[in-house]
Amino acid sequence: MLLISEADARDLVTLGDAIAVVEAGFAALSRGEAIMFPPLVGHGSDPANRFGAKAGVDRAARRPGIKIGSYWGKNPERGLAAHASTTVLLDDETGRPAAIVSAGYLNALRTAAADAVAVRWLARPDAHAVALVGAGHQAAYDLAAIRRVRTIDQVRVWSRDPSKAERLARDAAAEGLDVRATSLEEAVRSADIVVTATASREPLVRRAWIQPGAHISAMGADGRGKQELEIELAASVSAFADLPEQSAVIGEFQHAVLAGRLAPDAIRAIGDVIVGAAPGRGGPEDITAFDSSGVAMQDIAVAALAVDRARASGRGLIVNLDTGAIPDGT
Repeated sequence: MLLISEADARDLVTLGDAIAVVEAGFAALSRGEAIMFPPLVGHGSDPANRFGAKAGVDRAARRPGIKIGSYWGKNPERGLAAHASTTVLLDDETGRPAAIVSAGYLNALRTAAADAVAVRWLARPDAHAVALVGAGHQAAYDLAAIRRVRTIDQVRVWSRDPSKAERLARDAAAEGLDVRATSLEEAVRSADIVVTATASREPLVRRAWIQPGAHISAMGADGRGKQELEIELAASVSAFADLPEQSAVIGEFQHAVLAGRLAPDAIRAIGDVIVGAAPGRGGPEDITAFDSSGVAMQDIAVAALAVDRARASGRGLIVNLDTGAIPDGT
């Protein structure tokens, strides 16, 4: 079995790589070449410590796998990150672990990659102004990913913590962008691409603030009760998701579905747009929204790329799980 560290994962997979393999993975889902299984949610002995697992199989590549994501809120006091991600790839013939990948960095890449894929296929070609709703760890990755698929020259940032918004604005301004921290309403009204990346459990973005022709990437809702868009907005957009049936239950569109304002079958898979099985943007005035609740295909795709490159370059640590031995005897 191959062990890949966070340091090796950073060296082995780039943001551009992640966008390419995630886009291919969404297409594979729509072609029936990959299958996702229902997500699992649990907690530690302290219910405030939470973890989730998402599993799937890339049948074309013969790669089953599972990603475990956790949130232990007191970890920063221990000098550890509160969030952690680990992806396990299984040998398709034996079911034994083939690789364990420390995937904190890869998780950020795969999430941002999904955003970029949605923007590529759904945002107007001339979209250039971005609103970042939330200025945490993920927001910078999403901005970098969007800049791979659209020419962005204006960014407005909002956060509940103004210091985080100001910090992200300073970092982005250093890259030559017109960027500043603003109020939530001002940020959204100024944008033709709105990215929400928070853990909110109440609506933040209002329908009245969205410009005609805007695209929304709702990246934060990945569990029951999470919500970033008001129901009126979610019910009025052209709705897309990484996995529509999951979006209707734990994603951003769950609230509009529960309220009877959005039919589950009105949510289209982004993969269907990619393979030409469903239309994307209807016209320049259409408001599109992509809900990313996260699917194992993304994790399997980026972890598999890291594994393949590690094996080709001699990176990582090989361990015999039966004996605990490292093959060279050290």
